[in-house]
Amino acid sequence: MTLDTSVAPEAPFDDQITIQQLTLDPYSVYKRLRAEAPVLRVKAVGRTLLTKATDTKYVKDNPALFSSNDPNTPMQRAFRAHTLMRKDGAEHAAERGAMAPAFSARNIKQCWEPIYTQIAEDYVSRLPRGETVDLFTTLAGPFAARCLTHLLGIPEASDAEMQRWSQILIDGAGNFGWADALFAQCDAANDEMDALFDAASDRLRAEPDQSALSVMVNAADPIPKSQIYSNIKIAIGGGINEPRDALLTILYGLLQDLDQFEAVKRDGLWADAFEEGVRWVAPIQVSSRLVTEDTMIRGFHIPKGDTVMTIQASANHDEEIYEDGHLYNVFRPKLPHQAFGNGPHFCQGTHVARRMLANIMLPLLCDRFPNMRLPEPDKVQFYGFGFRGPRSLPVTLN
Repeated sequence: MTLDTSVAPEAPFDDQITIQQLTLDPYSVYKRLRAEAPVLRVKAVGRTLLTKATDTKYVKDNPALFSSNDPNTPMQRAFRAHTLMRKDGAEHAAERGAMAPAFSARNIKQCWEPIYTQIAEDYVSRLPRGETVDLFTTLAGPFAARCLTHLLGIPEASDAEMQRWSQILIDGAGNFGWADALFAQCDAANDEMDALFDAASDRLRAEPDQSALSVMVNAADPIPKSQIYSNIKIAIGGGINEPRDALLTILYGLLQDLDQFEAVKRDGLWADAFEEGVRWVAPIQVSSRLVTEDTMIRGFHIPKGDTVMTIQASANHDEEIYEDGHLYNVFRPKLPHQAFGNGPHFCQGTHVARRMLANIMLPLLCDRFPNMRLPEPDKVQFYGFGFRGPRSLPVTLN
């Protein structure tokens, strides 16, 4: 059925909301927009923001109408490749499927869980009992980086390199000001990664394993080398900050309410703690989609060529679904959330992240330090518009 958009009004326009507001305190903005303007064109972002759960899910579930190929993002320039994150249909499925065997349930259980458990044991054992340490730098970032090197097939990369590359790629993909200096950092990082991937590919052709790079370079009909490498870079860009930020968010949620912390330890509610943490503060807050045909959302004309931004962070607080969604509550009734997206671009690393944190790191860390505490919970700052998590998390380890 063809929609008659000629009589529909355009979505309201806002020139007051700033990127800084969305970076420092997005949830107060989204709460207001859900109530007053759930479909809103925002000048600072250059996109139409969608803040209601029904609308964000509708967009993600309809890739023919809302394409991932947003030409106005700097991702292709930052990654030096047209990545699978900006592809749809068969092209997206082919590149996503090229890595899929590494993420299979069998490989997660038989291959990655034992490796991740050993890494967790090693990293937690280094933490000093009785001292206050920043778990961002001492545990969450390095743990996520080391696990990812094994999953991807590049264990020769250091934790520091992985974290630096990840942040540069993320910053480059969000370089909407097209700053030359940042793209120069991206180019240097891409050169470093490409050289490491070349050497790792040679090694993995000689000695294949279950890693993503091995699966791709040893495929009977491999995808182009440029896309193999861009797949690995996408995983580096998102595969560190997401489990890192989720771990820190969950710990902050538990430690600011010690009754919940005690209940989770007593009853082993680690899966509930994980799901509530990523709902409460989604590690990936927003996504962009290009509108391929004139359409309407909530009675507003959304023209072909417009870019809508689904705010899954806001969807996960939608009052129509969640009571007191702004609170971390492990006892919340089990309801679906959109932290890992939905539709064809549902996060490929979701099950790996759940195992890493709910099955391995959270129970291990809290068993080792059952009386850990936040010395100054009010000073913990969350940060980020596209990706979000605590900038640091000082914890006293008892």
